[in-house]
Amino acid sequence: MAEQEPASKRPKTDAVVDGVTGFEKGQRDFTAAKGAESKAIKADFENDTKEYTNGIVAKNRWRSHKGPLTGELVRIPDVDSGYPKGVFPTEWEEGSALPKTTGVFELADGFPDQNEFRMKFGVIIPSTNTTVEYDFWSMVMQNREVCKGIGFHVSGILIDSPKLATDEDMLNFLTMFRKQLFTTVDRLMTAEPQYIIMGMSLETFFGGWEGNKEFKQELTDRTGLNIATGAEACKASLEKFGAKRITVITPYQEIGDRNVVKFFTEIGFEVVRIAGLKCGSATDIAHVPEAWCEKVIKENLVTPGVHAIVQCGTNLSMVGLADRLERELNIPIIAINVACLWFGMREAGIDTKLQGCTRLFREF
Repeated sequence: MAEQEPASKRPKTDAVVDGVTGFEKGQRDFTAAKGAESKAIKADFENDTKEYTNGIVAKNRWRSHKGPLTGELVRIPDVDSGYPKGVFPTEWEEGSALPKTTGVFELADGFPDQNEFRMKFGVIIPSTNTTVEYDFWSMVMQNREVCKGIGFHVSGILIDSPKLATDEDMLNFLTMFRKQLFTTVDRLMTAEPQYIIMGMSLETFFGGWEGNKEFKQELTDRTGLNIATGAEACKASLEKFGAKRITVITPYQEIGDRNVVKFFTEIGFEVVRIAGLKCGSATDIAHVPEAWCEKVIKENLVTPGVHAIVQCGTNLSMVGLADRLERELNIPIIAINVACLWFGMREAGIDTKLQGCTRLFREF
C-alpha cells in the first residue's frame, strides 16, 4: 500500500472544517502562509557522525527508549558531542590588546548546554499565550533542586487576529495557527531541542483521536522529534487515575467544546458536563481570575459519580488552583499545563516527582 502524503502536501477543499462534522485526516491545511515559508530543520537519527553548527564534525550519539506512557519509540538527539568550539590566549604582544597566539580547548566528547544539560525542551505556543512559559518555569523552579538541567526554549506562532468571540472566530484562529506552524517550528529547531511540547491545546483535540495523531505526525515529519500534545497528555493523566467519567472546564466557544467532547468520547471516556467560558479572544484567556474558575468548578463540575475534572486551554492558568482544590474536593484535577509538562518529562525519560503541581506530578 502506498504511503500517504503528509496533510500539508495534499489537495485542500474550500469546505469549512470544524473537526466534528465528518472529519477526516488530511482536511487541515498546514501549508505555510505566503511569504512565511522556511526551511525544515530535522534532527539526525541516521548518521554515526554529523557536522554541528560550529563546523565541527563529531560523533552523533543519539539515544532511544520506549515511551512509558505511549509505548512509542522516543528518540533523543545528540546536541552535545560537537560543542563547544573555543580558544584561549597563549602569548601576548606588548602594545596590543589582542593575543598574539591562541591554543584550542580540548573538546574530547563534547560538553552539554550549561543550563539545560539534562533535557532541552522545545515549546510551541501561540504568540498570544502568556501562561505556558510562566507555568512551566514556575513548576520547575518550585522544585529547583530535583529539576536541575531541565529547561525550555519557547517559540511563538504569530496570531495577528486573536478574536475568539464566536465559533467562526475560533475556526479562523485555528486556520491562522496552521499557516504559521511550520515556520515557528523551524525557528524553534535552531535551538536544537531534544523533545517538543505543544503548548496550545485546542488544535490537539481537533478532529478527535485521529486528529491528534495526525497533528503529532505532521510535526514529527517536520522535525524528527517526539511531540507531547495536551490532548494525549490528558488521556494519559486520566488513565493513571483510572478515571472514566469526567467533567471539563475550558475557555472555548461551543465548537471547541464539541471537539473536546469528541476526543474524550472516542477514546472511551464519558464527558458528563463541559463548561466553556467562551472567552472573547486568545489574549482574554490569561486574564480570567482564579475565582471564576473556582466558582464554575465547585458549582457545576463536582457532580456525583465523576472521577476527575479536566481543564483545557493552556493560556488559562490553573496549576495552583488545581493543586489547592484537589485537596479540598478530594478529586483529581487535570490542569492541562501540568499534564503537558508531566507527559513530556515522563516520555523523555525523566521520572522526577514534583511538589506543588497537583497529584499527577506527586504520585506518578
